[in-house]
Amino acid sequence: MNIEIERKFLVKNNDFKKVCSDKKQITQGYLNSNKNRVVRIRIIDKMAFLTIKGISDKSGTTRFEWEKKIDLKDAKELMMLCEKEIIKKNRYYHKIGNHTIEIDEFLGNNKGLIIAEIELKDKDEFFLKPDYLGVEVTNNKDYYNSKLSLNPFNNWQKKTSN
Repeated sequence: MNIEIERKFLVKNNDFKKVCSDKKQITQGYLNSNKNRVVRIRIIDKMAFLTIKGISDKSGTTRFEWEKKIDLKDAKELMMLCEKEIIKKNRYYHKIGNHTIEIDEFLGNNKGLIIAEIELKDKDEFFLKPDYLGVEVTNNKDYYNSKLSLNPFNNWQKKTSN
């Protein structure tokens, strides 16, 4: 079984861009985003993937993940079947110590949201925390991409300003 262990943090500022080695464009949509599983289509530059993720554990750090590369043409066709909002973001990569932090700068209706993720081998694994990392949101499902496709970040701001 493929298990993903990751932690998520809000990003405080754009300082991360100074230390990142690479940037990719990501488009992703969800064929299914219920509480038991999500089925995602993702296009990263010119590569495409089909991913299935299971339920997170109580801490939000660990869950089943299965991913396969698929044909780009097929991914574009499947994207037309996706639920609600298609997620668009730029992903930056920061190699620090033994880890790579992936920083997602969201676009479209999620513009203004920047989330950093770090994949770990163990829940309690030590990793270096750069200054740009803010509040940890690992266990907050509102920050899952599948949730952002149903309730984009810009809707949150409208609700809090009313």
